[in-house]
Amino acid sequence: MVLGTFIEAVAQILSMIINFYIWIVIIAAIISWVRPDPYNPIVQILYKLTEPLYAKIRSFIPTIIGGIDLTPFIIIIALHFINAFFVKLLFNLARSL
Repeated sequence: MVLGTFIEAVAQILSMIINFYIWIVIIAAIISWVRPDPYNPIVQILYKLTEPLYAKIRSFIPTIIGGIDLTPFIIIIALHFINAFFVKLLFNLARSL
């Protein structure tokens, strides 16, 4: 019972982190459309939070099609998959204990 509750808590926190990062990716993508000031602290934080993952995805897949960078879209799809599959798997594991 205690282990099941612990696993459920971990699953909830993981889901919250995934949802938070999805919003970070969305905000960074929207801000990139308006040519933000690169010295703005918020822009720098968003860049530091998203660019390492963007670079990793771009090294595997060509993501710029017709001048549009699809990296944020790919990341959001992957995060939704992780949230829908692995987090629900953790919830089901917690319920079975």
